[in-house]
Amino acid sequence: MNTGRLAGQLREAMSAASGRPMIQPEPSLWLGSQSRWLGLLLLLLSLLGITWTEVQPPQPKQDPTLQALSRKESFLILTAHNRLRSRVHPPAANMQRMDWSESLAQLAEARAALCVTSVTPNLASTPGHNSHVGWNVQLMPMGSASFVEVVNLWFAEGLQYRHGDAECAHNATCAHYTQLVWATSSQLGCGRQPCFVDQEAMEAFVCAYSPGGNWDINGKTVAPYKKGTWCSLCTARVSGCFKAWDHAGGLCEVPRNPCRMSCRNLGHLNISTCRCHCQPGYTGRYCQVRCSVQCVHGQFRKEECSCICDVGYGGAQCATKVGFPFHTCDLRIDGDCFMVSPEADTYYGAKMKCQGKGGVLAQIESQKVQDILAFYLGRLETTNEVTDSDFETKNFWIGIRQQASGLSDSSQPWLPWSRAHLQGS
Repeated sequence: MNTGRLAGQLREAMSAASGRPMIQPEPSLWLGSQSRWLGLLLLLLSLLGITWTEVQPPQPKQDPTLQALSRKESFLILTAHNRLRSRVHPPAANMQRMDWSESLAQLAEARAALCVTSVTPNLASTPGHNSHVGWNVQLMPMGSASFVEVVNLWFAEGLQYRHGDAECAHNATCAHYTQLVWATSSQLGCGRQPCFVDQEAMEAFVCAYSPGGNWDINGKTVAPYKKGTWCSLCTARVSGCFKAWDHAGGLCEVPRNPCRMSCRNLGHLNISTCRCHCQPGYTGRYCQVRCSVQCVHGQFRKEECSCICDVGYGGAQCATKVGFPFHTCDLRIDGDCFMVSPEADTYYGAKMKCQGKGGVLAQIESQKVQDILAFYLGRLETTNEVTDSDFETKNFWIGIRQQASGLSDSSQPWLPWSRAHLQGS
C-alpha cells in the first residue's frame, strides 16, 4: 500500500471540508515517516476542533431564578387573609377558611416576574385547580411595604364597598377587597418579585385565589359572601367552624372532628360511631368518670358507673342478698309481686331504690299485665294516692325489656305513664 498517496488524499479531503488552504508541515529529518503521520494526526485534531466551535449553536440565556416566599412569610400572609375574612362587616354566614397552595404560589411568582402585566401564566398544567383563578396584584416602590401591609391595603378597600347593594363607591376600587373576602375561595398562593418600571426599582405583589371570585351578572358584581351569623350557612363538606383566639367570627372548614366531641383521660374516639372507648378505670360518655365498680351479681352500666343487680341482690356492687318483702305487695299478677312507691324520683333513682329492696323496675310481659296495671295505676291517679309537691307524680316509671322482634317495650306504649316506681319479683 502506498502510504504517501493515502496521506495526500487525506490532506486534500480535509482542505476541501474546511474551505481553506492546507498548511503543509515541514518533515523532520530525524523522525522519518513516523514524523509525517504524527503531524497529520495533530493537524486533523486541530481541524476537528475548529469545525466543532463553528457549528456549536449559541446557548440560550437563562432567566434569573424566581424568589419564593419564605415559610414564615407564607404563614403570615395566610393568617392575615383568614383573620381579615373573619372580621368582615356585616358578618359572613358562609365564609370559608383558606389553605396555602404551593402550586398557586408558583403561579403568583411567575406573574409577579412579569411585573404584573395583563399576561397571566398558563393554568393548564396546574394540578388541582380549575381554569378560573382570581388575582390580586399590586405594584409598589421597592422596600416601601411588607406583603402583610399590602394585604391590609386590599382589605381597606372594603370601607368603600356597600354589601347590601353589592356596589363600590363612585370612582373607588373594591376589586381587591371583594376577591380577598370571596366566600368560596379556599386556596391561596402568593408571590413577590422585584422589577423595573421606567428604570425605577419596583416590587410586584401578587396573590392567586382558587376558586376565583369577582363574578358579575349583566355588568354588576355578585356579592362576595352571604350575610348572617358566623358559620350558619356552612355546607356539609365544610361543616366545621374554625375559630382562633384573635378571630372575631368563624370560618367554614372541613371538620377535623365531625362528632364535635373529645374523649378525656386518654380515651379513643371512634369517629364512625361517635363513641369513646375508655381506658380501664374510666367510664362515661367522654371517659370523664373514674370508675372501678365490680358487679358481683348484676350487669355493669357503663354510662353511669353503676350496677344493675339481679333479682334478690342489692348494694353498690350487687353483693348483698336481699329478701323481697312479698307480704307488702300492692298487686300480684301471675305470681309476680308489684309494689308502687309514693316517692317521686328520676328513672335511675327509682331503679336504684328497687335494687335496694331486692327487686327491679317492673317489666310488662303481656297485654294482660298491661291492662291490669293500667287499671290499677289509673285508680291511684284518681285518688291522688301517689303525691309529691315537687314532682309530676301522675306518671310512673317502668322497666324496659327486649321483645323477641328486637323492639323494646318503649316502642310499644303499653302504659300511658312514664314516672313512678314499680317493683317486681
